[in-house]
Amino acid sequence: MKVTRMMWYANTVILTGALLAVTATAASQQLASTLHAGSATATEDSSRAERRRLSNVKAFRGIAPKLNTTPDALHTAFERARQVNPKLSRGNFIAANILADNLGARRPNVTTAALLSGLQNGYSLGQTLQSLGLSPLESKQARRAADRRVKDGEQRVKDEDRRERSRQRALEAERRQREREGPDHKG
Repeated sequence: MKVTRMMWYANTVILTGALLAVTATAASQQLASTLHAGSATATEDSSRAERRRLSNVKAFRGIAPKLNTTPDALHTAFERARQVNPKLSRGNFIAANILADNLGARRPNVTTAALLSGLQNGYSLGQTLQSLGLSPLESKQARRAADRRVKDGEQRVKDEDRRERSRQRALEAERRQREREGPDHKG
């Protein structure tokens, strides 16, 4: 058991170092690509990439406030983690962050880095949680709590979007009504 824990801690340290190295490399590559971008096609490609990035950031709107961060910061962390583990899905990344947030106070060895390291090594989140000392029942309960938290966040965003669309429709109807009444109408 001690050897397994030592391996997890070693993997966590290695993953953290790799994330730092990837961040430095990505920053320098981004700077280099910014310096060399200048043609019209590069502008079109960059606007398309920007739209894609904004839609990906939008996907983190629901859970970011629950993790006390911004959607942009969460997206950046996801992209860095994807560079280390290309098979990492957005759902597993969000679940790892939520599980670490939920369990981190009671179990300091359950961190986002440890969970992402387990996923990178081919283990499921449940297997990773169990290897970090949780029982199968605790692991299942933790994953269910994380799923509920994600669904609550998604529902909050859907409700906000619905209210915003409603407000926009009301403003548009009001504008059309003013146009129909014309400039001579007093009221």
